[in-house]
Amino acid sequence: MISQFFVLSQRGDNIVFRDYRGEVPKGSAEIFFRKVKFWKQDGQEEAPPIFNVDGVNYFHVKVVGLFFVATTRVNVSPSLVLELLQRVARVIKDYLGVLSEDSFRKNFVLVYELLDEVIDFGYVQTTSTEVLKSYVFNEPIVVDAARLQPLGPAAIFMQGNKRMPGTAITKSVVANEPGGRKREEIFVDIIEKISVTFSSSGYILTSEIDGTIQMKSYLTGNPEIRLALNEDLSIGRGGGSVYDYGSSYGAGAVILDDCNFHESVRLDSFDMDRTLALVPPDGEFPVMNYRMTQEFKPPFHINCLIEEAGHLKAEVVLKIRAEFPSNITANTVVVEMPLLKYTIRASFELEPGAVGQRTDFKEANKKLEWDLKKIVGGFEHTLRAKLTFSQESHGNITKEAGPVSMTFTIPMYNASRLQVKYLQIAKKSSSYNPYRWVRYVTQANSYVARI
Repeated sequence: MISQFFVLSQRGDNIVFRDYRGEVPKGSAEIFFRKVKFWKQDGQEEAPPIFNVDGVNYFHVKVVGLFFVATTRVNVSPSLVLELLQRVARVIKDYLGVLSEDSFRKNFVLVYELLDEVIDFGYVQTTSTEVLKSYVFNEPIVVDAARLQPLGPAAIFMQGNKRMPGTAITKSVVANEPGGRKREEIFVDIIEKISVTFSSSGYILTSEIDGTIQMKSYLTGNPEIRLALNEDLSIGRGGGSVYDYGSSYGAGAVILDDCNFHESVRLDSFDMDRTLALVPPDGEFPVMNYRMTQEFKPPFHINCLIEEAGHLKAEVVLKIRAEFPSNITANTVVVEMPLLKYTIRASFELEPGAVGQRTDFKEANKKLEWDLKKIVGGFEHTLRAKLTFSQESHGNITKEAGPVSMTFTIPMYNASRLQVKYLQIAKKSSSYNPYRWVRYVTQANSYVARI
C-alpha cells in the first residue's frame, strides 16, 4: 500500500504527482529531492533506493534520468514497491513510446489515466499493458525521437556495426504509424549485468551474471512465437569450469545456475530442444530471467600499480585491456579509484594520441575518475596519475587506496554466450514476414579490482 506516487526530473521539477491516501505531507517531493541531492554533496555515494525521513518511507528508482518515487508511512515490502515502480515506468513507456520529460508533459492526461488504473487508493490493481488497453482510451501524442537525449537503453543499440531503425525503441504499443498502418516487428533483447571481483594479482575471486531476455512485440493478432536458445544450454551447476580460454569466441557449453520464465511461456519442448513457445502480450516484458556463476571470460582486465615517488608523492599507473573481439566496442566506460585520505592534488598523464578521454580528481571524496567514451576490443589504455599528499604515509599505501571499479556498456556482446538461435513467428499468410530484431548488451553491475 502506497500513499503517494510522483515523478521528478534530474533538476527536481515535479512532472507527475498523485496522492492516493492523503497520509503524507504535500511537500514530500521537495523533501525527497533535497535529501537525494545532499546525499551526494556530503561526499557519499548516491542515495539508497529506500530511506526514511520523519516517519515517511521513500522508495525510488531512476529510469533514463527520471526519478520514479513512492511514499508510505506503513511497513510494506521494499522489493514489492521497487518492482511496482519499475513496472509503472515500463507501462508508461509502452504507451508513450519513450520516457522523457517532454513526453510526460505532452501526455499528462494519459499518464494520470494510467496511474489511476494501475493504483487505486494506494493498492495495486494491474501492471499489464494488455489488460490496461481495455480501460485506457486516451491516445498518446508521439514525441519526435530525433530530439531526445540518448539516455536510455535505446541509445546503446544505435552504436557499432549493427544498427537498429531509429524508431526501434521509441514507438508506442497502442499508437499506429502515420497513415494508420502498423509496422509488423518484434524485438528481443538479451541484457546481461555482470559482477566480477579481481584479486590484487589479477585472479578472479567472484563472478556472476544476472541476465534477462526482454521482448517487445508490435505484431498484430498475437501470433505464436517460438524462440530457440543454445542446444547445449544446461540449468543447474554441475561443478567445474566449462570455459576454455583457448577456445574461439562463442564456443563451449552454457551452464545457468537457475532461471525463471514469464507466465505466458510454454515449456513443452524446452527440455528436448531448448525452445520456448509463447503468445507475447502487448508491451515490453521479460521472457526469461537467469543467473550464472559459472566461470566466464571477463570483458576487461584491470591492472593497477601505486607506489611512492619521493617525499609526500606517489604515482598510480592504471591499465585497462579489452578482452573481446575488435569488431565490438564498449561505450560509456568510467573507471574510479578511491585515493588516500590525505591526497591534496593529482595530475594526470594520458597515453599519446588519446581521444575522447577525460580525467578528474574529486577532492570532496578523494577519488580518481577516468572517463573513456569508448574502447575497441583488443586495445589497451593507460593512465598515469601523480599524487601529492598533505602528510607522510606511515603504512602501506596500497592498503589505503582502491579498489578500482568500472562501469561500462558493451552492445552486441554477451559474456554468458547464451544466444537466440532462431525466432519463429506463426505465419498468417504466405506473404506475412514481420521484421525480427535480436540484440545483445552487457553492462557492469559491480566490476572491481583490488590493488
